[in-house]
Order: sequence, then C-alpha cells, then structure tokens
Amino acid sequence: MSKQYFKNLETAPVGERRPLDELLDNIQFNPQGLIPVVSQDTGTGEVLMLAYMNGEALKRTIDTGRMTFWSRSRQSYWCKGETSGNLQTLVEMRLDCDGDALLCKVEQIGPACHTDRRGCFYLRVDGDAAIVEIVDEFQSEF
Repeated sequence: MSKQYFKNLETAPVGERRPLDELLDNIQFNPQGLIPVVSQDTGTGEVLMLAYMNGEALKRTIDTGRMTFWSRSRQSYWCKGETSGNLQTLVEMRLDCDGDALLCKVEQIGPACHTDRRGCFYLRVDGDAAIVEIVDEFQSEF
C-alpha cells in the first residue's frame, strides 16, 4: 500500500500505461481491508449505489466482469444480482487520486437497490426544512 505510488501518477503523462498487478498492489484498503465502491450507470451517469470490496471481491469483479462486493453485515461475498437477477456488469473501473475509492461504471439490469428502486440514493435532505423525503423521480420502472 503506497500513497507515493498514486502521488507519482499525478505527474504521469496522459496515456501512460501501468501493469494491472502493480496498480492493484498499491490500492489503499481501509483497516478492515475494504475499499468503497460507487456503482454508476454507464448510460445515464446516475449513481446507483455504494458498496465495499476487499481484495478478493475486486479480483473476482475484474476476472468475471460481474460486480462482486463484500457484505459487511453478512461477512460474505455477494455478486450483484445473483439471487435477484438485477445484474451489474462492469464496463469501466476507475480509482480516485489517492487509490482509496473505486468508481465502477456498470450496465445495470433491473433496479440496483434492494428497495426495488433504480438506485439507492432516493432519500433527499432538504436543508431549509431539515427533513428527509423520498425522491419519487428515482422510483423504479421495472
């Protein structure tokens, strides 16, 4: 885990390629061995969900092209859509500048949220009234 690795990439020329193993060896997992992952619909740009991966989930995702996460509550792997059929297929994976967060652009089949909504970010905080409301425009059409 090397923060310096990502610091060095800040000045790398556009288009420079690095070996995948080298990049993966330098990912900054948290003390629990996890990295946060944002899934974003590749077609619409909508942020669908936030989940976590450990090193093995990351490897499985890269190897299979299917989004595989680590469930913190169940302490087990889960492949998105394995039981529901609401699959996420990896289109593109990006790391942030510190190497401690992933953005995965995905093709989403069906709703991404367990509430049967298109995405998990359907609750909106209204700063003026300090209330939380359900945002209807994200309601799933599936």
